[in-house]
Amino acid sequence: MTLQQLQYIVAVADTGQFSRAARHCHVTQPTLTMMVRKLEDELGVTIFQRKAQPARPTSDGAALIDQARVVLREAAQLKDLVKELRTGTSGTYRIGILPTLAPYLLPLFLERFAGEHPEARIALDERTTSSILKGLRGGQLDIGILAGPIDGEDLESITLFREPFLAYLPKGHALLKHKRITAKDLRRAPLWVLSEGHCLRDQVLRVCQQPSAAGHANIHYSTGSIETLKRMVKGGSGLTLVPELSVGADEKNVRRFEAPEPVRQVVLVVRRPFVRRKALEALVEAITAAVPRRFRSMESEVVPVKV
Repeated sequence: MTLQQLQYIVAVADTGQFSRAARHCHVTQPTLTMMVRKLEDELGVTIFQRKAQPARPTSDGAALIDQARVVLREAAQLKDLVKELRTGTSGTYRIGILPTLAPYLLPLFLERFAGEHPEARIALDERTTSSILKGLRGGQLDIGILAGPIDGEDLESITLFREPFLAYLPKGHALLKHKRITAKDLRRAPLWVLSEGHCLRDQVLRVCQQPSAAGHANIHYSTGSIETLKRMVKGGSGLTLVPELSVGADEKNVRRFEAPEPVRQVVLVVRRPFVRRKALEALVEAITAAVPRRFRSMESEVVPVKV
């Protein structure tokens, strides 16, 4: 049994065809087919139902393919570890990040991180929470930056900081007369929220407990953009809750909550075991150094996220 044979059966399972798997693995189809046959003979197991189109694993084959993915992932980890021991943080790091975090967090640290680690290649992909977790577990992503807490024994989670939520209010709103507000003040307020699938939506609704398109019963609106919600509020329609990093210094139409402030916990997540520790530590250091110090020491209430 070789790693190459394991790569072949995973490729067949992923593509559904021996011919496509061969092209993916840069070998001829007869070579790939022969190597798969040899593995079946060695193990005494039929891995694929060859008469089926697309090619489907047998029940025993499916179990073997799942284990093959684990073995290949661990073998890749060994290569990554050797590379890191020789070259530090060099290599490619595929990072998934929430769309509600990316435009506000990335400008704070990414340029400096890239300058301090020119040998590291960063591939960023904006995704929802469920997509990031799927990418980590499937090997398409190396690192996730999202809102926690995150459950799963197969995942390692590192808390980066806790970011407060602020109420974003239209000009002239009565609550602007108050220095701080409470969640109770918003219970019957017309509210704009993000569309389904965004964890920030879940967090906001846990604070306000009232999903709505700013009170307009005849409007159904889906957006993944915090900036769009802010513009709707500026137009005088309803209000919304936003994470503090999304608020500019010139935006005066926001109010903080009384303590304990509702916050979102921002975490860095990797699949266990993650051996490229130097890069991980460098990324954690860069992010935590870039956000306001009080974000790192807050003891506020953490609004849980359902993922």
